[in-house]
Amino acid sequence: MPYVEGFGTWPFGEEWLWEATATSYVPLLRVLDGIGSDASRAKLTLSLTPVLCDQLEAPRAMERCIAFLREIRPESHRRDIEGFRRAGDTAAVAELERSAAEYEAAADALERFERDGGLMQALGRHASWTSAATHAILPLLVLDDSIELQLRVGIDSYRRRFGEWGGGFWLPECAYAPWLNTALLEAGIRATCVELTGLLGHGGDLNLSPRKPHDGPTLLPIDRAVIDLVWGAEGYPSRPAYRDSHRRTLHDHHVWTNDGGIYDPDRARRQAAEDARAFVQAVRDRLAKNGGLCVCALDAELLGHWWYEGPQWLESVLAEAEHQGVTLTTLDVETLARHPPIETEGHEHIAATSWGAGGDLRTWSAPSVADLVWTARSAELHTFLHGGGTPSQRALRELLALQSSDWAFLAHREWAGDYPRQRASGHAAQLIRALKGETDTPYVGNLAPYLERSYS
Repeated sequence: MPYVEGFGTWPFGEEWLWEATATSYVPLLRVLDGIGSDASRAKLTLSLTPVLCDQLEAPRAMERCIAFLREIRPESHRRDIEGFRRAGDTAAVAELERSAAEYEAAADALERFERDGGLMQALGRHASWTSAATHAILPLLVLDDSIELQLRVGIDSYRRRFGEWGGGFWLPECAYAPWLNTALLEAGIRATCVELTGLLGHGGDLNLSPRKPHDGPTLLPIDRAVIDLVWGAEGYPSRPAYRDSHRRTLHDHHVWTNDGGIYDPDRARRQAAEDARAFVQAVRDRLAKNGGLCVCALDAELLGHWWYEGPQWLESVLAEAEHQGVTLTTLDVETLARHPPIETEGHEHIAATSWGAGGDLRTWSAPSVADLVWTARSAELHTFLHGGGTPSQRALRELLALQSSDWAFLAHREWAGDYPRQRASGHAAQLIRALKGETDTPYVGNLAPYLERSYS
């Protein structure tokens, strides 16, 4: 999730986070808590980005989220229900009433989490990996100081929140380049996921083997052949029975299926179970010949927020894997010991890669976002080379916010109007003020709250 604390409401602002909380994080926690934290940490690798944790633990954040679920969403449902009722569409009315009850149940769940340490701590019981401080595209950073800041703040935030960290690190957008190896290794990173389909071939067996450059951490190729079953253009979420995540009612609700009918939860549940069986069988077939480690990496927000049935599918996958005899495992030291990496010199992988379009960095560095790239690069150089000594905490926070991958991604996809450019220009302007020594109220709220302890 981008850093949206205090930066707008509808349609591009904090309510992005509240929607993801209600439709992804709470349902995902139901699945993970259902199998228990020990079991989940043995079967699944959950990475929590520090910038998401910053927002979930921000003062009064959950209070605002619960108010959204208790006040805004009931009213928006009520208005849609009135409209469909006037039109005589009783099926749509019934589905909206069911949807409204789910938002109310999410608010109830959040209040329970708040009494027991909060949503972030609830998620943290299942997490084992961290990520860069603000989800920056690390190969696009030019200075070692800047890369070190993103790594150090991200790792330190995990340790201070959740305790012992085992060295697992999610590279934002799987964006990797061999010149990062030394910085990754020095930060204590032992393993990370990379997109090497262009090098290893789609569906090739080499995607099932970790790789270890002599000067860097273990690289775990994600298996695009399996990921595409879920996330491809014709992946599971496009099935006719599933809820259409794009078609919306007047007040931004979803009542239709992909094939145009009114949503039927029972029909969709049966489809999720069927797709889970097919998915596990596909993984089993991938491993049948030579074995290996099949890494299926997904954004958590896909499960629930973008694919409503995603949490149901995941729950069925957990059960189906046991039934079909496919071993689910987390990406930890024991697993890597069972799958020794291929030792490489690194020279065969010389270009930057990502899981974005084209397998490279074009999504975040294309001509359409050249202004954002130039602004971020200039700000980085100015922060560390301006000659004023160690940058202030406020300046560093503004730089971290500016370096988020989200602004270029949203602008390149044209998904959020002027919002990403407004955010980037705002942080750039505040950074200049901070470098001039201004010390008024921080613009970035609770972003990187442990920065002062981890960087000075």
